[in-house]
Amino acid sequence: MPATHTDKAFEQDLRDLREKLLAMGAKVENLIAQSVKALTERDSPLAEKVVAADKDVNRLEVEIDELCRRILALRQPAASDLRLITTALKIVTDLERIGDLAVNIAERSMDLNQVPPLAPYIDTPRLAELAQQQVKKALDSFVSGDVAKAEEVLQGDDLLDALFLKIFNELLAYMMEDSKNIRRATALMFIAKHLERIGDHAMNVAEMVVYMVRGKDIRHPRSRNLPE
Repeated sequence: MPATHTDKAFEQDLRDLREKLLAMGAKVENLIAQSVKALTERDSPLAEKVVAADKDVNRLEVEIDELCRRILALRQPAASDLRLITTALKIVTDLERIGDLAVNIAERSMDLNQVPPLAPYIDTPRLAELAQQQVKKALDSFVSGDVAKAEEVLQGDDLLDALFLKIFNELLAYMMEDSKNIRRATALMFIAKHLERIGDHAMNVAEMVVYMVRGKDIRHPRSRNLPE
């Protein structure tokens, strides 16, 4: 991360930016956990709380955007500081979308809670746990400027994708076994897909951390193997 600035006001702005991003990240992590808990425990009131809490995530997105614009206008940052701020502007978009996906899961949960459960909920809680871990690790890598931790997120996406495919195939088998399972299995497929997409957004954050620290854009697969 950038060294301490002689301009204390500038340093405070950057500290506020990191803190707000961490607060937003903690909120979306919590929304993921609560939305899946609402599903597995058939708790519709909890799902409704997830939907309502999304406004806090949206508020933080606006606050962070405004802070970034203010820093750019007043401080005219350069080099690593500029990369930090442009990275924050991109990360906040991914976090907001993660919050939206958690809301989508909660809304699906409310629908599923109106009908009998489809056997156990397969490995969905484990998929949610992996997605949360990816988000947390990606945000930690941003705050600490830790490229190695960001690369762990990139590598960990394969495990998340493999578990998603396993869940998809198991749900497909339920649908083929009995047509009465189709509606519930389809809803669970959507939930699993939302969790897989959360993992993708964590990947986006990790890729931006690599850019922030190294100044190298690795968002496209072929560029990841380019020499330093």
